[in-house]
Amino acid sequence: MTIVIERDLSAPMRHTVQIGQHRLVVDMGEAEGGSGSGPNPHDLYDAALGACKALTMLWYAQRKNIDVGDIRVTVARDDSQESQGTYRLQARIALDPSLDDATRQKLMAIADRCPVHKLMTQVTTVIDTVAEV
Repeated sequence: MTIVIERDLSAPMRHTVQIGQHRLVVDMGEAEGGSGSGPNPHDLYDAALGACKALTMLWYAQRKNIDVGDIRVTVARDDSQESQGTYRLQARIALDPSLDDATRQKLMAIADRCPVHKLMTQVTTVIDTVAEV
């Protein structure tokens, strides 16, 4: 899959992101020179983790015929030590209170095995930046 990001001249820092048939806006906050019209790249990175955990738990529950009910994932960022090499995310997961403890524990374990969690913690990412003419 190819993702395309293009500048949107309607705001100082705004860009559009095209992912397949989906289109969204990214921007920086006003303090960074943007207009705050969309999430910034760190927000998208953090959101990818939360979304992956939620979807992975639901995927597992559907395959095991578990009526999972509500799933809520809240991701909090602590980037205070990012320049020292530590970027800390806390994912808080709220599951339907009707679930028994064993099911709840299994879903929490499944959440930690979501593909984005693995990418962020277990994989070396190689990025090649190439200039196009």
